[in-house]
Amino acid sequence: MTAMRTTIRLTGLLAVLYPALAACAAACALAAAGPADPLDESNVVWDSPSKNSAGSMPLGNGDVGLNVWVEEGGDLVFYVSKTDAWDGLMRLLKVGRVRVQLSPNPFAAGQPFRQTLRLRQGEIEIVAGPPAEAVTVRIWVDANLPVVRIEAAGAKPFDVRANLEVWRTKAGPLEGKNRDAARGVLNSPEPMVATPDTVLDDPGDRLVWFHRNTTSCWPITMKVQGLDGLVKPSDDPLLGRTFGGAIAGENLAKESPTALKSKQPARQHAISIYALTLAPATQEEWLAELGRVIARANSVQPEKARAEHLAWWDAFWDRSWIRVSGTSLVTQGYALQRFINACGGRGAMPIKFNGSIFTVDIPGTDGDYRRWGGCFWFQNTRLAYWSMPACGDYDLMQPLFKMYADALAFRKAVTRLYYSHDGAFYDETICFWGTPCNDDYRWKRDGAPASLLNNPYIMRYWQGGIELTMMMLDYFDHTGDKALAAKQLVPLADAILTFYDKHYPREADGRIRFEPAQSLETWWKAVNPMPEIAGLRAVLPRLIALPEGLTTAAQREQWKRLLAQVPPVPLREEGGKKVLAAAQEFSSRHNCENPELYAIFPYRLYGVDKPDLQVARDAFEVRIVKGSAGWQQDPVQSALLGLADEAAKFVTKRFSTHDRGSRFPAFWGPNFDWVPDQDHGANGMMALQAMLLQADGRKLLLFPAWPKTWDVEFKLHAPLGTTVEGVYRGGKLQRLSVTPPERAKDVVQMEPQ
Repeated sequence: MTAMRTTIRLTGLLAVLYPALAACAAACALAAAGPADPLDESNVVWDSPSKNSAGSMPLGNGDVGLNVWVEEGGDLVFYVSKTDAWDGLMRLLKVGRVRVQLSPNPFAAGQPFRQTLRLRQGEIEIVAGPPAEAVTVRIWVDANLPVVRIEAAGAKPFDVRANLEVWRTKAGPLEGKNRDAARGVLNSPEPMVATPDTVLDDPGDRLVWFHRNTTSCWPITMKVQGLDGLVKPSDDPLLGRTFGGAIAGENLAKESPTALKSKQPARQHAISIYALTLAPATQEEWLAELGRVIARANSVQPEKARAEHLAWWDAFWDRSWIRVSGTSLVTQGYALQRFINACGGRGAMPIKFNGSIFTVDIPGTDGDYRRWGGCFWFQNTRLAYWSMPACGDYDLMQPLFKMYADALAFRKAVTRLYYSHDGAFYDETICFWGTPCNDDYRWKRDGAPASLLNNPYIMRYWQGGIELTMMMLDYFDHTGDKALAAKQLVPLADAILTFYDKHYPREADGRIRFEPAQSLETWWKAVNPMPEIAGLRAVLPRLIALPEGLTTAAQREQWKRLLAQVPPVPLREEGGKKVLAAAQEFSSRHNCENPELYAIFPYRLYGVDKPDLQVARDAFEVRIVKGSAGWQQDPVQSALLGLADEAAKFVTKRFSTHDRGSRFPAFWGPNFDWVPDQDHGANGMMALQAMLLQADGRKLLLFPAWPKTWDVEFKLHAPLGTTVEGVYRGGKLQRLSVTPPERAKDVVQMEPQ
């Protein structure tokens, strides 16, 4: 396969330089190389341009992203985004929009057209125009540098023009639907004003623009929540944050501050877009750093940069795969969601559940629109990350861990101020610096204590800290990363568990009584809710079992005592059967979750080859809310319970539903949140993985919920640095490879159903 990929890369280069020769070379290469790359079957191919940004394809390097489309009869257009482009209202903005025009125009109506998202190469290729005059455009975001490359080549000379399009042109309040993107400050008593971008008249042949925050919602957030005594004005993470970019090319001359045009027609053109966020920064500091970014990017020879870009994506796809024969939508949906994770998951901030960095404008909005705003809701944010360990995508998990770890000292101080005890709690919805947004905290407090949000849906919804600990423990079990465990996992877990230890009273028998409490957003009144109890019962034994060099004797003793004080898993009777319960006592239902099933996922106390499986299956059967869209977790829960038929139906349906106005097949939603809905695809990924492989301690369960009629090729990661690779075809396991080999004895092969 490696030799074939090398040949295909060479023919891809030829396609840019000499399209006709490339076609012949590609045919010869495929004939010599044998079977095609199976990943190519999941590529997205369009044979016509798009109407607008709803017909865009995503592309990115983990931090810098693009939404790319070709307008009908018109131009190549793309939004540029970045994971840390926050404005003063804490909106995650687009960096800008670029329009590329070619003359003669190969995208004119009626001309041949083919646009392909090439997953293996991490690029979009567009071939358009009459065969004798076809132009090939290749777009890629360098996997290792903050630069976008647009390379165009044709059989005949042509001109190119690059236009910077800026829509944030004046200061003022947000209007209409665009206000949704600023959820968090919508009801502020002080005017919250959006500010414009700055376009410079740069002296060179390049376009330069930026957005610099001259206002910030951070000070009033701290004041309203009574936290201004804990921070200094210089701590403001928004004020002075500056983000933008530059556009340049060797054969391009500046026509105006927003337009570059080729100096003369040529058969080849190349445009580069460099992106930068610096916080805080003056205009001069940002420009100086931009110059250094451009110099670093241009210091790498194009051939070397291209080769290293291809190598990164090649290694990424070789980490893991699931390819299900006969269900192309499942295979493609899985691959495309993982691709979107990679495109937006290696930046300074975690993946936004409500669109990642790939949101687009809809009628009545601009490119910055995003339902539910800029806050990170843990219930939603976590779901993009639970599929990553099985993929071996450990690098993509770092931004999530970092955001919560960076806020830990602040959250400890908040806990001490609000509750006069040690530990730390995180609200369900937080700004990236660690406070809840004021639209949840509420600007009008109505006498509520400073410690409580006035949004009753999430007033005491704190269990996300326990689940984050669970996820970090999974990461450690997979990687053995002691540095991360020492710097992030153990300090965060210690603070979270100390909060639960100190915060709640004890019953006469010494057990903790979680009251007042709630069970997720659904049951507003609860005593001893399932998520907290299942979570503590899941993470405490694993923390106690960590290598002693990572924890202290005092911590281990505290955790053992706390574990002994956790109430039993809540149960109830339904139809004469014992089933899991949302809490020991619960009432006042307001949302559509099944908190009792947290004992199955994410906390995995119940499942295949574990005690009382039927209790969990019966609870799943009688769950109040049934569904498989967005953040609903029926697919992964059914897989963890070994219900192959149900899991297969859920996964198939989930990867088949994206048709809410978006052309790209993995722009799911909006469902409960926004497009592209990251929870929707991530849940499908988790379920498919759990159908194939589940880990329990050292034990590896193979095919715990796999339909016997589904042929599959797979490579998945497991704890202790293990990979499991195999082929199941025609009702038989034809090949199984376990690395390291000594882990093969831990595999328990189950019978597909």
